Amino acid sequence: MSGGAQANSGVQARSAPADSLSPFAELLQMQADRRLPPVANWHPTREGEIDIRVDREGVWHHEGARFERTALVRLFTSILRKEEGGYFLVTPQEKLRITVEDAPLLAVECECAGQGGDQEILLRTQTDDVVRLDAEHAFWLLEGPLGPRPYVHVRDGLNALVARAPYYQLIDLAEEADGRLWLRSAGARFDLGASE
Repeated sequence: MSGGAQANSGVQARSAPADSLSPFAELLQMQADRRLPPVANWHPTREGEIDIRVDREGVWHHEGARFERTALVRLFTSILRKEEGGYFLVTPQEKLRITVEDAPLLAVECECAGQGGDQEILLRTQTDDVVRLDAEHAFWLLEGPLGPRPYVHVRDGLNALVARAPYYQLIDLAEEADGRLWLRSAGARFDLGASE
């Protein structure tokens, strides 16, 4: 399964629960307040490469050293664009290729509101992108040598690996039907595989 349809934005505040103090509502507000640069509209003529690598666990490195400042990673992911040839940091003046071993983002937090068909699930990345699992922000599993690797589509072709703790939360929210586990959110349903 691919990363789903490209989406221009993540979560919108219109379906926030009535309790504005809940973690769910706080995440919705965080996304509503976030403004990203219009990287899709930038077409610089100067291109190059920079020694930035995102490893298989979603950790960013520069010249072999792990980024220690989350704010810097947040800045870089705000100007990150995926193209057919790979991943690029884009400004109006320059486009620099980086290396992404798997997914450029990492989902680190999960919040849920509602139950059954009314359930909505939010995931927050390490860079504060907030995504509601829905038809435009698909969740899927890929089998790897150490078991399934969970992913969510975030925005504009960018996907996030889902860290272990939020993945286990998602498993707990799943329902069994016809021998498979299904995760429901915002009217969409995602197959998590066989229930046994």
